[in-house]
Amino acid sequence: MQFFVATVILILILDQSTKFMVNTLMIQGQTISIIPDLFHLTYVLNPGAAFGIFAGKTTFFIMVTLVVVGLVLYFYKQIPKEKWLLKLGLALQVGGALGNLIDRVRTGMVIDFFDFRVWPVFNMADIAIVLGVGILIIEILRYDEKKEVY
Repeated sequence: MQFFVATVILILILDQSTKFMVNTLMIQGQTISIIPDLFHLTYVLNPGAAFGIFAGKTTFFIMVTLVVVGLVLYFYKQIPKEKWLLKLGLALQVGGALGNLIDRVRTGMVIDFFDFRVWPVFNMADIAIVLGVGILIIEILRYDEKKEVY
């Protein structure tokens, strides 16, 4: 459980500190070109979920996040110790979910800032969630490969 908590805390620190810097050093809508035509920092307030869908459904997102995090915490202890990659994936997802939850509770919107111009603007919490989902997919595929067919 220490690994899980440490990972969640690390994600929260990375997420909230980068959002704090963006909120402090930039104004909403401002774009800073890091690599012209490829990578920018763009301060966006997202009132919805991924890609801005379900904008304004803050209470719904808060409730779903709390339920999902609660379920992960409940079932986490049942995951065998040797399934550390699965545990890492879940910790990344919980850390990311809590990072965006903090924004939603505080302001009703999520601060996004990584802008590659070919994808919607996102943040560190989103990266953690996507990495966590990717790890879970890998673990599920590995598990299916090991199953014996009778």
